[in-house]
Amino acid sequence: MLREVTATRYLAPLRSGGSVPGVVEADDLGTYVVKFTGSAQGTKALVAEVIVGELARALGLRFPELVLVHFDPAVADSEPHQEVRELHAASAGVNLGMDFLPGARDFTPEVARTFRVDPLEAGRIVWLDALTANVDRTVHSSNLMIWPTLGTVPARLWLIDHGAALVFHHRWDASDPEKAYDFRHHALGHYAPDVRAADAELAPRVTQELLRAVVSEVPDAWLTGFATPDEARASYVDHLHARVRASAAWLPTDFPTREELAAEEALRAARTQQGRPKWLKRVPDLHGKPAAEQDWSVHLG
Repeated sequence: MLREVTATRYLAPLRSGGSVPGVVEADDLGTYVVKFTGSAQGTKALVAEVIVGELARALGLRFPELVLVHFDPAVADSEPHQEVRELHAASAGVNLGMDFLPGARDFTPEVARTFRVDPLEAGRIVWLDALTANVDRTVHSSNLMIWPTLGTVPARLWLIDHGAALVFHHRWDASDPEKAYDFRHHALGHYAPDVRAADAELAPRVTQELLRAVVSEVPDAWLTGFATPDEARASYVDHLHARVRASAAWLPTDFPTREELAAEEALRAARTQQGRPKWLKRVPDLHGKPAAEQDWSVHLG
């Protein structure tokens, strides 16, 4: 079961994502990035975070520990922004926390140019994303971190933020376990990910027993749209297990090279520039450019 902690100190909001998570300290002396139940994404995003994150951990991928955070909005009384205070007020009770990685850096396209990733490791991450229909691990929004960034220990890839995964649970009536997704612009596509080797290694490990254990970590209150939480859990288990068995239908294998991606981007930029009026041609084209790199350490006092 996920550990339970209580938030004792609110440090700062993180505004890099639409859900505006917050960094808090807890009574176990840990520091966590908290995703709130009152965010616009709703509890299904938290369900996806738990299922995909715990599945990643069970398969040996690096993912920060998840905890259930008891949050009293009074802890964050010093927050000056009204919209964030309203988010906190709507999130009293149990929320989801992820272990804070101090000094972690975003895996940006600039970092990717020099950072080495083994094709099998890349293949495992792509395979997990394909299995769980994670549509938010692209070149410009990788949801990958590099950590540690200080000391002598080599920096490694860490997975974060899976709230956009499990897209099928937004429309169960249209869910298809064999559905393929476009992974051409996956953040690790240019590392020649060995997804076939990953499939051979990981697919046999994603059993119904493992899926039941992972889905059991989700709090009952977050499982909506079904008569009972147990019925919801069974639906997740059945769909993901059926998807594992159908991996031949969705296994992504056709990834563009760095050069092909660069050529696509250059062509797109040229077409955009050509279609602009003369007065707008002087304005820089920032479409598809990554946001400023986020350094979580600045939020620590």
